[in-house]
Amino acid sequence: MPVVESSVVVRVSPEVAFAVSQTTGDIRKRWDTFIREQYFLDGATRAAIDVRTVTVSKRGAHMTSEYVSFNPPRNVGMRVLDGPWFFEKLAGGWRFEKHPEGTKAIWKYNFTCRPAIIRAPAEFIGKWLTKRDIDRRIEGFARGCEDPVVLKAAAELATSW
Repeated sequence: MPVVESSVVVRVSPEVAFAVSQTTGDIRKRWDTFIREQYFLDGATRAAIDVRTVTVSKRGAHMTSEYVSFNPPRNVGMRVLDGPWFFEKLAGGWRFEKHPEGTKAIWKYNFTCRPAIIRAPAEFIGKWLTKRDIDRRIEGFARGCEDPVVLKAAAELATSW
């Protein structure tokens, strides 16, 4: 099962970094290079364990995901319940650790491709593509941690956990 990891140091506290990562709507789109659309399901209005979301990527891929961990301001984890056909399994976790310069954000994803007959080459290509997407996404997150509009929204969100 391939594992893809990317990290960045941002000059905000772990509380603010975590909150930036959990922004939604137009605020999220200011920094998140991956999503075209994202929303909660089942009447949920914020993240929590067992909450499900729909994400539509900028490439048009649709995914239904579920929070499997939610521990502000330390970490959040999700698994994809229904996504692109070539993923048999896909999950990810984001960690936020204190760092002398602010916070180190570490984002890690793992996946298994299908069908089994093409798993090895599919996972080789998938690892490269996923790493590229995660690197771009975490760079966007770092820009979000410098954006006054995003930071204002994150500060408000951080008081709600």
